[in-house]
Amino acid sequence: MANHNFSFAGGDILSKMGATWFVSYAYYDKVDKNHTNWNRVSTASSRSSKYVSSVSYHKDWLSEVLVMKDENLSKNTIGLDAGQVKAMTREILDNWK
Repeated sequence: MANHNFSFAGGDILSKMGATWFVSYAYYDKVDKNHTNWNRVSTASSRSSKYVSSVSYHKDWLSEVLVMKDENLSKNTIGLDAGQVKAMTREILDNWK
C-alpha cells in the first residue's frame, strides 16, 4: 500500500494515523469511552501518541473528513464504514469544546 499524505495542514501526521482511526479515537476521547474500534490495530499505542501531539489540527481534520470520499473512509481494519465515520465526526464537531 502506498503512503498517501493529505494536502492540508498536518496531513502528513493524519496519514500516519489514518483518517478513520483518528475519528474513532477522537470519538472515544471526546464522546463515548465505550467506543473501542480504534484499539483493533496493533499500532494503536503509537497512533494515540501522534493523536496527542497533533491536537492543534483536530478540528480542521474533522472538517476535512466530512468531505473525504466514502470509499476511502471505508478502507479500514477497525470495522467502521464511511457512514458511521461521518456520523461520528459530526457528533464530535457538534459537541466541540
